[in-house]
Formats: sequence, structure tokens, C-alpha cells
Amino acid sequence: MIHQLPPLPFSANDLAPAISPLTIGYHYGKHHQAYLNNLNNLIGGTPYENAPLETIIAKAPAGPVFNNAAQVFNHTFYFNQFKATGSAKKRPENELLRALEKKFGNYDKFVEAFSNAAATLFGSGWAWLIREKDGNLAITQESNAGCPLAKKQKPIMTCDVWEHAYYLDYQNKRPDYIKAFWDILDWEVIESRYRE
Repeated sequence: MIHQLPPLPFSANDLAPAISPLTIGYHYGKHHQAYLNNLNNLIGGTPYENAPLETIIAKAPAGPVFNNAAQVFNHTFYFNQFKATGSAKKRPENELLRALEKKFGNYDKFVEAFSNAAATLFGSGWAWLIREKDGNLAITQESNAGCPLAKKQKPIMTCDVWEHAYYLDYQNKRPDYIKAFWDILDWEVIESRYRE
């Protein structure tokens, strides 16, 4: 199986000003593509050659195969949760909203906790909203290529805090990027992940 770069669910201009077309070009077209190319080169002729990403992430030991498979999954998951600036609803509804309120008290407290997790992660990595095995929601931080699938957790949404995700637009102001991130979330996609 040759893993291929999936198309974006938006055009490069759609996320501005939260994320510029220049950042999309580098982040998706260069970084995401490089992880994909690396993965395909690494798995040829191995037991992972025809495996889906989820299987590779679950079974590969720490190292280049896991790192590249996880980064391909993480980036695809990240990009697929966005919608054009101003076209998405501003918060979740129904089941997901009730679950967030149960866990965090209210939606604003969830936003604060998730934003804090993204802002305070040391170095490069990912902030995640996940559903644990017991069904409860949790916010986690994963360094580098960390992925909830490796821990048998259900990912719901993520924020990429590798510098390549925001540096062209925000330089060293990670909190400004995280604040803008909330304006482009496609809550319908995120809610469907929660329901799955």
C-alpha cells in the first residue's frame, strides 16, 4: 500500500487570517508530504508495507516507522478538522457539548484547559482531546510524534504545536496561534469523531 497525501477539505486561502496560505503550503505541502514520503520509503518490503496507518501506529516500535506513521496520521487528523474562517459554528452542540460540560464545567473552561495544554507543552508536539477507554474525555499532551492511538485512546481533536504549524504567521507567539485556532474548527467533524 502506497500511502498518499489526502486532499485538504478547504483551499489554502480559506483559513486566513488564522492560518495563512504560506503556512498551509509549507505545513501541508512540504512537512506532511515529507512524513508521507519517509513512511513509504521505510515500510517497503516490511510487514508494514500494506498496513493502514492505525495498524502501523499500534504495532511499530518507537523509531522512524512509528514517528513517520504517527505524524502522517496526526497531520491528516489536524487538517481534516478545519473549515473556512467564518463558515463554521463557534462551539459544539448536543452530546459533545454535554460531555465537555460534564468533564470541564462549561465550554469556556474546556477552551481554557485545552489552550493551556497546547501553550505549555514543552518543545514540539500535540495537544489532544481524547476519549479514554472508560468513555470519559481528557486533554493530553504528546511530545514529538506522540499519538493517542498508540495508547488505545480515541482522538477527538488536536492542536499541532510544532513550530512549523505557526511560526511563519505568529513567530514565537504560540498563544496567539492557539487563540486563532478556535476560529477555524469544524465542530461537525469533531462531533462526528466523538460519536464514532
